[in-house]
Amino acid sequence: MSNAPEVIRAKCCIAGGGPAGMVLGLLLARAGVEVVVLEKHADFLRDFRGDTIHPSTLEVVHELGLLDEFLCHPHQEARVLAGNVAGAEFPLADFAHLPTRCKFIALMPQWDFLDFVSAHAKKYPTFRLVTRAAVTDLIEESGRVLGARATMPEGALEVRADLTVGADGRHSTVRARAALPVQDFGAPMDVLWMRLSRKLSDGDRPVGRFDRGRIFVMIYRGDYWQCGFVIPKGDHAAVMTRGLEAFRADIVSVAPFLVDRVQELQSWDDVKLLTVTVDRLRKWWRPGVLCIGDAAHAMSPVGGVGINLAIQDAVATANLLAEKLSAGTVTGADLATVQRRRTFPTQLTQWIQVQVQKRVITRALTAHGSLKVPTAARLLQRFPILRRIPAHLVGIGIRPEHVRTKDAFK
Repeated sequence: MSNAPEVIRAKCCIAGGGPAGMVLGLLLARAGVEVVVLEKHADFLRDFRGDTIHPSTLEVVHELGLLDEFLCHPHQEARVLAGNVAGAEFPLADFAHLPTRCKFIALMPQWDFLDFVSAHAKKYPTFRLVTRAAVTDLIEESGRVLGARATMPEGALEVRADLTVGADGRHSTVRARAALPVQDFGAPMDVLWMRLSRKLSDGDRPVGRFDRGRIFVMIYRGDYWQCGFVIPKGDHAAVMTRGLEAFRADIVSVAPFLVDRVQELQSWDDVKLLTVTVDRLRKWWRPGVLCIGDAAHAMSPVGGVGINLAIQDAVATANLLAEKLSAGTVTGADLATVQRRRTFPTQLTQWIQVQVQKRVITRALTAHGSLKVPTAARLLQRFPILRRIPAHLVGIGIRPEHVRTKDAFK
């Protein structure tokens, strides 16, 4: 019996079936480019991932002619974001004035979004999704990447491609194997994610609740809340040592109305740790390989904009490279163009996130006396027009991308 790996040939190999990888796969296949997406899991069903679909992403869905169908899927709509500081509520962002068709953030399980994108990508004959395929290495010859190696239950797989795209997240195998240098900006916190049931009497609660030494995030998800308890970086073991009952009490101290529901957290298995990282590649590419999304720039959860930024990377990559991939003429200069296009919005977004981490998150987590309401929150409360600024930064972002590629099959 031969142990030779199965070999697939394509114009583009994408490592990672997350938002960036799947959207890029759809856009390239739609443009007639032969593309293979390698996803290490059997499906997209994983909880406590980013479940926010921002207005600029919904605009991309509209530009693909899929918005009406997409909005038929179960989702919730957040039209205003608010915060609670030491028991007082403050409006933070109002999406009503955004220059987009959808003036809200759609809250939808990420697996539903990815299933939707995948279903439409599979309609194109140039698209192929390979699941249970974990990328392990890159194929290199003479300093150029010629594809990726993966392992599957059935055996080894090689995808030979003109371009390999690392869209495999903040722990990217592609960027590690490509030895691309990383700049780490640090983060003062980690997040413990969980779900708690929602009652009709809860109404619309603020997204973020800040109190002395505690930050609690709540995302409305229909019949339950997706909740995040922010802890100082590296304190996960200490929290567990204090015990689950103490953790439940911490939640109630910042969100008292949940007192009758914290018992739903039966064990630490109901609480998932997100290790927060903020970093960015100094160089996103080498000949034959390009990183996008979290593989190129891991984002803080501040503002929930990581998915939006990753999808914007995917749209820009397709816009700039689709025709050249079809012609087999992609060069290092073309990959550098993608990085130049997306560097400024990445840098500015991360700078804003780091400032919020320093001025808001760290101060709240380390506060010993009463927590003071930030001046920015007071200004947003007093002058409603100012709420358009965070709404634009969160809902649209910096340098939003629009679909420029054509559907080659129409």
